[in-house]
Amino acid sequence: MNKIKGIIFDIDGVLIEAKDWHYDALNKALGLFGHAITKYDHLVTYDGLPTIIKLDMLSREGNLPYKLHSFINELKQKFTMDFVYTHCKPRFYHEYALSQLKSNGYKIGCASNSTSDSVNLMLTRSKLLRYMDIVLSAQDVENPKPAPDMYIAAIKSLGLMPEECLVIEDNKNGIKAAIASGAHLMVVTEVDEVNIENIMYMINKIEQDREDA
Repeated sequence: MNKIKGIIFDIDGVLIEAKDWHYDALNKALGLFGHAITKYDHLVTYDGLPTIIKLDMLSREGNLPYKLHSFINELKQKFTMDFVYTHCKPRFYHEYALSQLKSNGYKIGCASNSTSDSVNLMLTRSKLLRYMDIVLSAQDVENPKPAPDMYIAAIKSLGLMPEECLVIEDNKNGIKAAIASGAHLMVVTEVDEVNIENIMYMINKIEQDREDA
């Protein structure tokens, strides 16, 4: 029987409450050119997607000029980094959860549709980078979430099988990616739910269900 040996975290909405930072940063950049994404559309349609895909959707479904994509993307990344520097701080229960998992021999990874720079900055500012065995961003795979490529790559990099891994996700695109990778899935709605008690409860449930099967 394969036990859970690795836990792979999404970042935005899982380890870092950064959803509004990405939304506000992109709207700040879009606003310079008279465009915007409503909060409803962000939550229902765009949440969890890389910025370049969001911009492509805005051009296909609206009238955002394609020639502005590169500049808007650069502005959005700058504004996001500003938000991270200002608002990203350590959360004790996340540090405690990852330190406990690490001390208990679990491999830990992070897989995010954000850019490499913002992922590493958020993990550094939150004091979680030290616990990571692998960190992947949208720039590390050909197809970001909802494709399973990122989780498949993370699982392989950890030297594990999908059934030995638990993915923790919060949005529909990440959930689709996790399920398609073959890993086990823990869905959260708030960063507060990502604590050692909930994670160990899920691991124990998965392993107990296997024994009962």
